[in-house]
Amino acid sequence: MSKMIGKDIPFPMLSDQDGSIGKMYGIYDEDKGVETRGRFIIDPDGIVQGFEVLTPPVGRNVSETIRQIKAFQLVRKAKGAEVTPAGWKPGKATLKPGTDLVGNVWKVWKVSQAFCEFYRN
Repeated sequence: MSKMIGKDIPFPMLSDQDGSIGKMYGIYDEDKGVETRGRFIIDPDGIVQGFEVLTPPVGRNVSETIRQIKAFQLVRKAKGAEVTPAGWKPGKATLKPGTDLVGNVWKVWKVSQAFCEFYRN
């Protein structure tokens, strides 16, 4: 594992040359001797919070990975008091978890977005 310095990536990235980690996570193709493309977001406690596995012809989206890392960091820091809706971006409205969200996430999120935009301007 190495930290990419000067590449604007402030987190450790991993290269698995012998396939041992890929085998642990179930993405190693024994027949071909290679791993399927995958990324795993692992929190400071060692718990996998998110993962994506793609077949070789499809590339990954680094911007989406960074967005998800920032969302996981925000949720962790809020200790369960905030959650991020689909498509959330840093600086945008979050949601307060609760039973009132069940079946109403989109309505609540639209109101939160409008509120944030009004006070930002």
